[in-house]
Formats: sequence, C-alpha cells, structure tokens
Amino acid sequence: MRRFILIAILFPVISFGQANKLIRQALKSTDYNEQIELFTQAIEADPENLDAYFYRGLAKYGLGEYSSAILDYTKVLFHNPDADSYYNRGNAKFALNDFQGAMEDYNKALEIDPELYDAIYNLGLAKYYLGEYAEAIEEFDKISSAFPTDQKVYTQKALTYMALEQYNEAFKNYASRILLNPDGESFYNRGLALLSVNYYKEAQADFYKAIQLDRENIPAYFFVSVTHLFLGEFTNAVSGFTETLKYDASDFDALLGLAMAQYKANDKASAKTNFQKAKNILGIVEPSPSIESFNETYWHQDQYYYLNGIFKELIAL
Repeated sequence: MRRFILIAILFPVISFGQANKLIRQALKSTDYNEQIELFTQAIEADPENLDAYFYRGLAKYGLGEYSSAILDYTKVLFHNPDADSYYNRGNAKFALNDFQGAMEDYNKALEIDPELYDAIYNLGLAKYYLGEYAEAIEEFDKISSAFPTDQKVYTQKALTYMALEQYNEAFKNYASRILLNPDGESFYNRGLALLSVNYYKEAQADFYKAIQLDRENIPAYFFVSVTHLFLGEFTNAVSGFTETLKYDASDFDALLGLAMAQYKANDKASAKTNFQKAKNILGIVEPSPSIESFNETYWHQDQYYYLNGIFKELIAL
C-alpha cells in the first residue's frame, strides 16, 4: 500500500518537472510550430500549467491562429486573470477585427496594471478603428505625455485628427514626428495627408523629400506623379508614372495614371496603349466598360472625380 501511495504522491511532481522542462525547451526554439508541439506536450504532462497555455497562445498568434490563441488565453484568465493575458487576448481579437472585444480586454488589462502602456496604445487603436476618434486621442495623449519621444504615437495622433477633420492638430503631430525622426517614412506619411486635403504642391515637396531619403520608396514615386498630374504638370507626371512602372510593370494604378497624363499631354496613341494595358491587367475585356469596372483602382476609390472627368475620353480612344 505504501508503494502505491508513494507513486501517487510523486507522479504530479514528476509531471510538473517534465512540463517545465518542455516549456524551457520550447522557449529556446524560434519555430512556432515546434513551440506549439512542445507546449502541447507540457500541457499533456501537466494540464493545469498555465504558463504552457500562455506561451502556446503567443506561438499560435505568431502563426496567425488567432481564434485558437484566444482559447488558450481564456484558459489562463479563467484560473488567473492577469494583465498580460488580457492584453495578448485583446491583440488576438484585434487581429480578427473584433475591435470591441479587443477594447474590452485592454480595459481589463489596464484595471490590473494601469501603466501597461502597450495596452493603452492598442486601446487607442481599437477606438480609432471603431470610429471613436476623440476617445482614441485621449489614449494616445497618455502615451505622448509619458513618452514624448515615441515617434509612432504622433503619426497615429495625426491620422486620428485627420479623421476628425482637425487639420491644424493633425499637421502639428506630423511635424512632431518629422522633428523626432526626419526619415523618408515621416515625409511620405505627411505627403499622403496633404494630398488628401488637396495641398498638392506641399504634398509634392514631401514626396520628393521622401524619395531623396529613401530611393526604394516606390509608392512615393507614384504619389509625386499624382501631384504633378493634378497640378497640370503633365510631362513631369508622365516621367513619374514611367519611373514607377520600372519597378512594377503590372501596376495598373500607375498605368492608368500614365494614360491620363499622356492624354492630357496630347499623346493619345501612348494613352490608348497604356489604358489598354491597365484594362488587361484588371481583367476588363469589354471594349466600352463602365467606370465601375475600375473600382479596384486608387483612382476610383480615392480620386473618383478626376477619373470620371476624363473617363469618357479614355474609353473613346
């Protein structure tokens, strides 16, 4: 009888030790699939090992298995509600576009740890995607107050103020980002904002600065060409769209932009050729398609009125 009692007493200890050994082994791996397998083995050895569930959730998140990761975090939270598990479950929900659920989890995390700044930032993002812009600004302000040199928060604040149509505040924050880090991305982001409110000349300057700082910023070549087109600088627009197409000859937005610029520059033969190329890439086979056939393009989605103003002429080529 003593022998059986001894075995019964030692078995959980042995399983616990084996589980921790498997967890340590998994944490040394950089392969998410291997990690999941080892954490699963640890759970089989010790079904109540919450660390194994937590880390398996992280690995599943890394593989994009967000729903499964949520189940692991929920297991942890059922037994031991902690800020990190709420935060990570919120991230998994965010990745599934469940912004309301993510916001609830971030709030739970912050109830436990009010200084979990990653949760504050992501809470702001969740509110932004829910259209709660003023509330999102409140969260982002907490980050910029605590970390005045955090670059990304100024960009996000700027985007949120743009959504609120508070443009002066938006461009103050773009300027703050540029002051902290005057790199190509900073100028490119401000250029996009300026373009969206029809400040074409100012946007153009920012896109050129972005290109100067990062020659591989292909979208900047495209958008600087857009500004030339809208400013009536058709020769420069043709050159810009042509440069963009050197990097990707199948870029239907650049081909459509090039066709419009060439038409405006009175090079109708080239415009017809490039308009046809754009149609071919988009899979448009009818000779006289409607403008809705181009609904996947930047021009239809963001610059509809300009496209509509020249569309009949392009179709008639």
